[in-house]
Amino acid sequence: MEPVVLHALILGGLFILLLAGGLWIGVTLIAVAAAGIHFFTPIPAGKVLATIAWNTLDSWPLSCLPLFIFMGELLFRTRISQQLFDGMAPWVQWLPGKLLHSNVLGCALFAAISGSSAATCATMAKVTLPEFHRLNYDRRLAIGSLAGSGTLGFLIPPSIIMVIYGILADVSIGKLFMAGIFPGVLAAGLYMGYIALRGTLNPAITPGGEKSYTWSERFGNLSKVLPVAGLILLVLGSIYTGWATPTEASAIGVLGAFILGVFSKSINLRTLGESLLGATKTTVMMGLIVLGAAYFSSAMGYLGIPRYLTLVVAGWQLSPYQLIIALTALYIFLGCFLDGGSIIVITLPICLPLVTEAGFSPIWFGIYLVVMAELCQITPPVGFNLFVLQQESGQEISFIVRAAAPFFVLLLLALAVITVFPQIALWLPSQMIGQ
Repeated sequence: MEPVVLHALILGGLFILLLAGGLWIGVTLIAVAAAGIHFFTPIPAGKVLATIAWNTLDSWPLSCLPLFIFMGELLFRTRISQQLFDGMAPWVQWLPGKLLHSNVLGCALFAAISGSSAATCATMAKVTLPEFHRLNYDRRLAIGSLAGSGTLGFLIPPSIIMVIYGILADVSIGKLFMAGIFPGVLAAGLYMGYIALRGTLNPAITPGGEKSYTWSERFGNLSKVLPVAGLILLVLGSIYTGWATPTEASAIGVLGAFILGVFSKSINLRTLGESLLGATKTTVMMGLIVLGAAYFSSAMGYLGIPRYLTLVVAGWQLSPYQLIIALTALYIFLGCFLDGGSIIVITLPICLPLVTEAGFSPIWFGIYLVVMAELCQITPPVGFNLFVLQQESGQEISFIVRAAAPFFVLLLLALAVITVFPQIALWLPSQMIGQ
């Protein structure tokens, strides 16, 4: 057995052992990397860790991470989600599937100002599930649409996962944000198409009884959506036009979220303090993961594992599509045991060289990984959105899994379309100004 294979097996076993023991993913990555460097190379592990920590965390692009998290925390504690539902309800109730479409549209809009899949899912569930229960809507479809749509928090920018990938893969965070827009719209469109199809085939799943709206009332309710839409356009538009970097845009977003909270009368010293504390906890956790992932990637490079695997996979002579199919199966399998963010930082040092060697763009691969992270959110038994919805709905986890299954398939379909037509993700970044 070649030394590189033996080293990989030993470190893989140590990694599984530490995770099974309940150690945090960031600490596990650091511990495994340190063990690999210390025992299998002559390089001083401590000095490498110190250098990696400074070079990785002392990063201007990374500073947008706490600001986007803070923006999401502020909006999470405001009445934005209720306003989104009230503003969209008059526009979707005439469609087959009726108000269920508000789950998709509400999650898509909230995702664009939150950046968190779990926060998006939990926030919209608190608003829509009681309303659907009151109207006797099909509970499985209502919960399933929330499970699928809640994952859009990763794909529609600004996305915390995209920031982490951009730092680790050394690609433009602004271009990643832009690359996620059309795939996000595609996934949302597939969800709405499925809901409309179900509503057409069986109108009983969305019983009548909703209030009828005049056109003047519809346009009047748009005022509840426009502030959020304006904040989204301001943040993403400033990045697209080159007027602001992602870090500067995140500061603009925080200011905009604070102003929206003031006008909605839902910001006070208590909510501001809770938002700051929540953002600090999440940022520290993410910072530890980023540091661990960078150190782990460096260790794998010193040991030669990515290069060895690249040569092995190249020897299999897989076509680019066969490689993506194999990686997709691997990520779905891993999603049964780990969350999407952890899978990305663990596998990136190995998989990124493989896909770039196969001719795929690192930006496209970033979107691919984000979609895989979304799938992990609704993959049993550890899909986090499944547990969020179990808590919000009171249903058994098996019921939640069955409800989410069609949207899992639709997300895979969206991934297939993006793979066959990569320009869906790559066209908008190529048009950016000043990037």
